[in-house]
Amino acid sequence: MNPLEPPDLHHLRAASGWLLLGDEAEAVQDLNRIDPQLHSHPDVLEVRWQMHAKAKRWDTCLDIASAIVEIDPDRPSGWIGRAYSLRQIPNAGLQAAFDSLLPVAEKFPAEPMIPFGLACYACQMGDLEEGRFWLRKAFSAAKNAGREKRLKSMAFDQPELVPLMAKVAESSR
Repeated sequence: MNPLEPPDLHHLRAASGWLLLGDEAEAVQDLNRIDPQLHSHPDVLEVRWQMHAKAKRWDTCLDIASAIVEIDPDRPSGWIGRAYSLRQIPNAGLQAAFDSLLPVAEKFPAEPMIPFGLACYACQMGDLEEGRFWLRKAFSAAKNAGREKRLKSMAFDQPELVPLMAKVAESSR
């Protein structure tokens, strides 16, 4: 997939900035300024996913993430977004999220967020050993990518990992 170029790239960056500032209406306006032929570009779809995720429109998020996976299956964010969307949809749930992410864990060994997501889902399902396995893989990938400090911070702030972190702390006493 070719990268976006100006002026579409500028509109996409502006939309992303508006989202960070919490102004969905401005984000939508900038996304609508992008050439309509590029509305299905994965970069554009990622920002649309973020916009809908902020609004907790998980069915729409699932559709968008599934489109990203279909258009660009080599983009980890599509798989991660699809799993997270499934997790948030009441009738889909944890197992569906875990099952959708598991097959791509080997495909993206350098992406720490895939095993991190698997760790979170496993812990939420009560399988702390599986969670520990995936969290170790996440830390290994993060270390190789120079993102270990950031991931550790995320892990300690992640409510889904509280049972695992408590068990790790208990066993290290």
